[in-house]
Amino acid sequence: MDSLELAAEIDRQAAKAGATQAILVQVDLAGEETKFGVPAKEAVEMASRAAELEHVRVAGLMTIPPWTEDAEASRPIYRRLAELAAEMRGAGLKGIDELSMGMTQDFETAIEEGRRL
Repeated sequence: MDSLELAAEIDRQAAKAGATQAILVQVDLAGEETKFGVPAKEAVEMASRAAELEHVRVAGLMTIPPWTEDAEASRPIYRRLAELAAEMRGAGLKGIDELSMGMTQDFETAIEEGRRL
């Protein structure tokens, strides 16, 4: 989820189904024009507002780094996402337990940084 409008639509659809839908906030940490996501500086507020919806549960964060063969080049992005999740929990957001990050070439780096969660 990268906008409150999308979170609201997910909430409406989940309500119709009589369910609560777990969602991840997509955070743009690389600033690439080809990728979507909320800027990191807006992520805490967006997650907080989405968490107020009745049929949505904010379960965590996700990000997609720029493509590179060098796994270490992605480490700062994965580290920042884990730090952002910690900031959210520190701000009182509950349930920020999942991080979706890592691609085939750098999943081990993502796992290492995700352990910070």
